[in-house]
Amino acid sequence: MKLRQLDIKGFKSIDGDVGQRIPFGDITVLLGANGSGKSNVLSFLNLLQCLAKQELAQFVGRQGVSRLLFYGPKKTGAITFTAFFDDGADNRYEVKLPFGLPDNLFISHEKIQFGQYNPATRKNFQAVHHQGKSGEQILSEMYYLPTIGGESSLAHDERETSRLVHEFLSGIRTYQFHDTSDTAKIKDRGYVDDAKYLRHDAGNLAAFLKMLKENGSYEKYYRRIVRHIQRVMPQFGDFDLEPVPGAGNYVRLNWKDASGSDYLFDPHQISDGSLRFMALSTLLLQPPDLLPRFIVLDEPELGLHPAAIAEFGSLVRIAANNTQVLLATQSTRLMDEFDPEHLVVVERDATRHCSIFKKLDAEALEDWLGRYSLSELWEKNVLGGQP
Repeated sequence: MKLRQLDIKGFKSIDGDVGQRIPFGDITVLLGANGSGKSNVLSFLNLLQCLAKQELAQFVGRQGVSRLLFYGPKKTGAITFTAFFDDGADNRYEVKLPFGLPDNLFISHEKIQFGQYNPATRKNFQAVHHQGKSGEQILSEMYYLPTIGGESSLAHDERETSRLVHEFLSGIRTYQFHDTSDTAKIKDRGYVDDAKYLRHDAGNLAAFLKMLKENGSYEKYYRRIVRHIQRVMPQFGDFDLEPVPGAGNYVRLNWKDASGSDYLFDPHQISDGSLRFMALSTLLLQPPDLLPRFIVLDEPELGLHPAAIAEFGSLVRIAANNTQVLLATQSTRLMDEFDPEHLVVVERDATRHCSIFKKLDAEALEDWLGRYSLSELWEKNVLGGQP
């Protein structure tokens, strides 16, 4: 199952009347100026994950209703959305979240819709039980889910489409590896068994790499990660992931250089950009069965050398063979690593005072791309997305 489209109304900078349709592919790059609304898409994907985990109340409590509704509850009474999924069928998940007192959002309806595709036309059948023209039975359905204590009941519904949607939404993961300060978790020692998955800030990077290295089925992926790090950081030899002396249950992101010396470097002796690239490489090159269902990365190019950005682009393409990857960026260097069909331009509508999303038309840009790169077209404001 893959997320192919989100129709959203009333969420943050997305208006509550017309709303916006946001397309997704295996790789999606949100491109826009500061304040255009890129980060609001990332926030909405976090909302989807919280719904699946029955943590809506926590999400609303952290954010505040006034910050979630387009221009607040006086302007916008509800957030509504439909998520479109594709797994060879047309699966839809529709939710309405009206404003309620005291300062809360609640689920007024939660709907699942399933309809098979017509293999000849790829158009979806209506979501009702019926027979095809030749008499064959068309499998399709639409049903509402009951709310449980104000939270989604998706996790408790045993129907197949509900299970698939819940599995996908629960597998959305947002990562940001910006914190490489002296007190960052990625530089501290960590519990060796904290290796089930890579955490959002890579705070357990050493433990996760150690698990990959020592697992016979995953060791080849560990070696692949090391090779890609060496391409960007030629002086890097390998990680040294032995337990911390005197604290055998803990491990630190120590490493040795390529000189063959036994001198041990610690994570404080790595540049910020190199440390972030180590985390990005591990995230995107981990074994396919450990990958999240949907990876969200906010400004992943921060602190990376141009050569590292080019290498990062290749890592995204590798990961996209097994998962979906969403990037939010303003980097002209990074956007040149992708094709026009990967880009979704985000702008602020000066009249309606809301965010608008526009998928690039590769055919319409064909003549332009014969003379200019994507970044040059963006700088010339041919693509839009400028302040």
